[in-house]
Amino acid sequence: MRVVIVTESFPPDVNGVAHCALQTVRHLVGRGHDCVVVAPAASAADEADGYAPCRVVRTPSLPLPGYPQVRVALPSRRVAAAIAEHRADLVHLAGPFVLGVRGMAAAARLGVPAVAVYQTDLAGYARTYMGAGEAAAWRRIRSVHAAADLTLAPSSAALRDLEAHGVPRVGLWPRGVDTVRFRPGRRDETLRRALAPNGELIVGYVGRLAPEKQVELLSGTCALDGVRVVVVGDGPSRPGLERTLPGAVFLGRRTGDELARVFASLDVFVHTGPFETFCQTVQEAMASGVPVVAPAAGGPLDLVAHGRTGLLVPPRDAAAVRDAVWSLSADPRLRGAYGAAGRAAVEGRTWAAVGDRLIGHYTDVLASRKAVPAA
Repeated sequence: MRVVIVTESFPPDVNGVAHCALQTVRHLVGRGHDCVVVAPAASAADEADGYAPCRVVRTPSLPLPGYPQVRVALPSRRVAAAIAEHRADLVHLAGPFVLGVRGMAAAARLGVPAVAVYQTDLAGYARTYMGAGEAAAWRRIRSVHAAADLTLAPSSAALRDLEAHGVPRVGLWPRGVDTVRFRPGRRDETLRRALAPNGELIVGYVGRLAPEKQVELLSGTCALDGVRVVVVGDGPSRPGLERTLPGAVFLGRRTGDELARVFASLDVFVHTGPFETFCQTVQEAMASGVPVVAPAAGGPLDLVAHGRTGLLVPPRDAAAVRDAVWSLSADPRLRGAYGAAGRAAVEGRTWAAVGDRLIGHYTDVLASRKAVPAA
């Protein structure tokens, strides 16, 4: 089939939307489908587009004020033109908010079915950045997704949220994980000695350093004897976190095999953000054989089996995070058991398996359209 993927973010951006969009197009092309990607312009985009397996149409964009790593698309006719020129059978809208809204409108005008993938907790972001606006955010989400033939939620919690706020035609589509790249065998003792020269327990966070991620909840963990906190990622919160987390090692952005080596070299992985619709880094830690501590909210509820692959703690509770890490630090056999169970839990969640589920959703949407008699 001929598919246009309209995404709010695409490599070289490093975030969940960009990563998922790239994995999706790789799988579709690998299965013989004809794809075009439409994405906001980004720095070094030409270099990144060379790795994409299909044509990438870039639209004008601007950096988000105060968060230049995030770019916001500007109005452009290129979205509708790309859908029309490609003679799309289906439009895939990844995290539709600005560019995706234009893609949705263009698909409707052209009579092309649209599948919208819900990926970002905009209501949670509104609470974090503005202290209000949650209701307005849900009105926006509902208005955008109601126009789609199908909305795909990445987790059970996200699906329940969408249905509770009146979004129709919702299905479940989780994310895959690269179990070849992320694996326990990447553990690197040289790296471990560099990060923790006195043999400390290495506790890691991987992700964007932004207010909604609440990485400051690791402050109590930093104070534990014999524990070294390692932070991987970048973002506007980094300067403040370097003051809030004394003794932590900040590695900046890491990708690819280098990131996999860091993951596998951790003793415990901690995710702190309570607004995750999925939480890909939890899956990558599990694939790496690392026990996980995560908030009992959102996507981690589907991923972490409490007491088997890791520990779920109350959201926004620094003391609970600290206590969970401390309990794992005292029991290496328990850490090993959690890590092994985590690896086993994700071994079937490859991008190929998840990608085929997506194609199944596409097929159902196209069949539903054909089943509707012409007016």
